[in-house]
Amino acid sequence: MCGIVGIVHLDGSPVSPVMLDRMNSAIVHRGPDGEGIWNSGSAGLAHRRLSIIDLATGKQPLTNEDGTVWITYNGEIYNHCELRRDLENKGHVFKTKCDTEVIVHLYEEYGRDCVLFLNGMFAFGIYDSVRKTLLLARDRMGQKPLVYFHDSKRFVFASELQALRKHPDMPREINLQAVHDYFSLQYIPHPDTIYNKVRKLPPAHILEVNLEFGKTRLTRYWNCKFDKKGNMSYEEAKNLLREKLDDAVKIRLMSDVPLGAFLSGGIDSTIIVGLMAKHSAMPVRTFTIGFKEGKYDERGFAKIAAARFATDHSERSVDPTDFSLVEKLVGYYGEPYCDASMLPTYLLSQFTKEKVTVALSGDGADEIFAGYYRYLVMKYSQFADYIPLSVRKSIFGILSGIMPPKTEERAFLGHIHRILSAASSSRDGRYVDIISRFNEKLKMQVYGERFSNFKARETCEYINAIYSGTSAHDPIEKLMETDIQSYLPGDILTKVDIASMACSLEVRSPFMDYRIAELAASMPLNFKQDGTERKHVLREAFADLIPAELLKRRKLGFGVPLASWFRNEWAGILRERLLEGKSVSERYISKTVVERLIAEHQKSKADHSYPLWALLVFELWLEKHY
Repeated sequence: MCGIVGIVHLDGSPVSPVMLDRMNSAIVHRGPDGEGIWNSGSAGLAHRRLSIIDLATGKQPLTNEDGTVWITYNGEIYNHCELRRDLENKGHVFKTKCDTEVIVHLYEEYGRDCVLFLNGMFAFGIYDSVRKTLLLARDRMGQKPLVYFHDSKRFVFASELQALRKHPDMPREINLQAVHDYFSLQYIPHPDTIYNKVRKLPPAHILEVNLEFGKTRLTRYWNCKFDKKGNMSYEEAKNLLREKLDDAVKIRLMSDVPLGAFLSGGIDSTIIVGLMAKHSAMPVRTFTIGFKEGKYDERGFAKIAAARFATDHSERSVDPTDFSLVEKLVGYYGEPYCDASMLPTYLLSQFTKEKVTVALSGDGADEIFAGYYRYLVMKYSQFADYIPLSVRKSIFGILSGIMPPKTEERAFLGHIHRILSAASSSRDGRYVDIISRFNEKLKMQVYGERFSNFKARETCEYINAIYSGTSAHDPIEKLMETDIQSYLPGDILTKVDIASMACSLEVRSPFMDYRIAELAASMPLNFKQDGTERKHVLREAFADLIPAELLKRRKLGFGVPLASWFRNEWAGILRERLLEGKSVSERYISKTVVERLIAEHQKSKADHSYPLWALLVFELWLEKHY
């Protein structure tokens, strides 16, 4: 696991090794074990290394035999041994044992189609001096990040925005549409970044740059198709899932450094740890993070799972008094990102790193096995469409108005208010209304003068565009497919990559094996969502591994008690930073409106924790980078 940087000058001018080193040093956290720089004339690549496999000879950037093809690469290729054997049979000669060199020889053999052979998480750049091309690629699910900018003179790419920012020619104009989407989604969706003219390479895409003419070609090479249903019985589906997930875990245990697992006490991480224990001669090292607030604390359930598999278990709790952690994380993410579970994810990664360098996680199961509560809300709220929209808005608006206000999202009233809101929404905007805590109306109230001439595209249009292009036939599976293309890479996988790599920890997610995603997509929805039961086939396929207490428990999720913190430990910080900060002085937000939101929240008249958190993170980002 590593960090990568690349610069190619399209006008033929030489690339400065000093600039490469400056950019590379900005992401030292991604690879503290070593660094490498290669440059030749108008092209240069750099690399930060976190040593996992082939500790002695796996240094990068790496080249082919004659020095015409160079690569800088971040990730793990889990099938690299099989690919190596095939390439050796075709006459390729290897000088290392690392997976990086496998990609180089695959590229020599198959060109841009090399990505089709890879099972893993990756982002890489390949410079080809003969073909005069630069090839960028990102893994199918979007586990590893890649950002870039280009103009008529240069093409520059890196793992993270803080590396790009070290380049003096990076465009720095703030993208107001990206800010608008961020407030609703918690993240800035690809291909946008916080900056105009700086882009994220989307998951499952390759970008080819013709260095002679400066032309670029962006191509999707894979999609998780839900329209191709397998001809399998439920029992066959369970057995196949068990077989494939077991293999996905097994191949992710390859490592020349200590390895462990995140364990939350939910069924996903419990299954992963159970399969790890099956393949491990020593007790699996497991790690859990918790809160003093009971409704957010899963440590008790994690202990049950740890006891079931006799793991070497460690746990810690989150200290809400340390606000400096938030400021530090805003710097690591490089652009506004406000999924609050980044806090426990970072702390979990930090103390996991004390004992291991690689950790397996259960991320991704909810998207591919219909694990989210919101899928059930969408399923049953569709019946409300039989009532005219104007009537629904009136009826459910009255019901919501006479109910006590929700003061915390995870409270019972919070769930009821969300259901009523979903039922009163239009069909096109309903899903964004469910997943967003910062609606279009409130955003427009909050905005300051900077947004006065800005014509926003409603965030639901971004989600609806993906939804309309999905392959699934069932409306719920269309939402799952939409999440796989948006929420999963934009929020979940971004959170895990940045938080873990900030601690120099590699996280591997067996559920993100594309074979598991394809298998889940090929199953009919009722295998995954049976009545009100979520992840039905996953639960039953591994029922023997999951303790009964965990199998029957309600899904909790990796939440954070923001509502309480904003009324207590962080109350003063919230007022100070939002009301006296740059977002107000630079006229991005209205002080009067935000002051009202803070007052209503801190007096428990409403729960505005999510919009206030989004605004606070935006403020911290402005303070650091504006």
